[in-house]
Amino acid sequence: MSKIRIGIVGYGNVGRGVEAAIKQNPDTELAAVFTRRAADSFSLNTPGAKVVNISRAKDYANDIDVMILCGGSATDLPEQGPEFASMFNIVDSFDTHAKIPEYFEKVNKAAAISKKTCIISVGWDPGLFSMIRMLSGAILPVGNDYTFWGRGVSQGHSDAIRRVAGVKNGIQYTIPIDKAVESVRNGSNPELTTRQKHLRECFVVAEEGANKAGIEADIKNMPNYFSDYETTVHFITGEELKKNHSKMPHGGFVFRSGKTGNDNSNNQIIEFSLKLDSNPEFTANVLVAFARAAVRMNREANTGAKTVFDVPLSYLSPASNLELIKKLL
Repeated sequence: MSKIRIGIVGYGNVGRGVEAAIKQNPDTELAAVFTRRAADSFSLNTPGAKVVNISRAKDYANDIDVMILCGGSATDLPEQGPEFASMFNIVDSFDTHAKIPEYFEKVNKAAAISKKTCIISVGWDPGLFSMIRMLSGAILPVGNDYTFWGRGVSQGHSDAIRRVAGVKNGIQYTIPIDKAVESVRNGSNPELTTRQKHLRECFVVAEEGANKAGIEADIKNMPNYFSDYETTVHFITGEELKKNHSKMPHGGFVFRSGKTGNDNSNNQIIEFSLKLDSNPEFTANVLVAFARAAVRMNREANTGAKTVFDVPLSYLSPASNLELIKKLL
């Protein structure tokens, strides 16, 4: 079978991670990167792949099997998702949890007309963690879910910081509260508020002359990102940001703490964890696996907007069903 031809929209941290991930998957190849920047402003690490202005994407509808959208969830994907769904099979990592249902409907409307397969909100949360929460809840119907993120850099929250007026650059760390994690791990089934589970720590480089008090207030009061958390904002120099905050680690835990038996007397705990040196590179690898699935589903005329809940697990792997049964089952 011919290789899956992948297009990348956006060449930031995730976009570069997708390019690297494609090299690790022999059944895929990078066709082109689409960018708002000048096409000659950067070079790719893939010989033969093109750099194309995003305005020309529609010209490549017959040359790309699936488009991976690597923009931010704050402003990029809400516009790009429905637009590209009208032309391509797509996979994206839209991660504003509260707005996923609304975003799903918009992408689905476009994909229903174009007969494309569009898998949204792919990554590790939403994404892999979502799958574990669903699976764990099905196995342990009497119980509670707990999700902790970090300590690590949240790409979506960092992107949201950088879009605040007066911010030149910035990064945000999500930090789980140890006491809360341990109370879940020992099976005490605590009732935890959002504020009791995580802290958010922001490091911000302000533009010269910017109102720092105003920037701090805008960040702390931002709905869906910071308003529900204990948030600390530190103002630092660009040199400090580059020296101390250039890496992008992350990770987290998903727990299902449940009860089984006729009298619910036995505690059962499911724990799934990730420890990531590079959040964007790991997210990129997840995106490429789901890009494979999007192409397979589209070939079967399984079209419209999809989430990780709709994708058969075997479609993520380049191996055949027989190989999977023989080696992994």
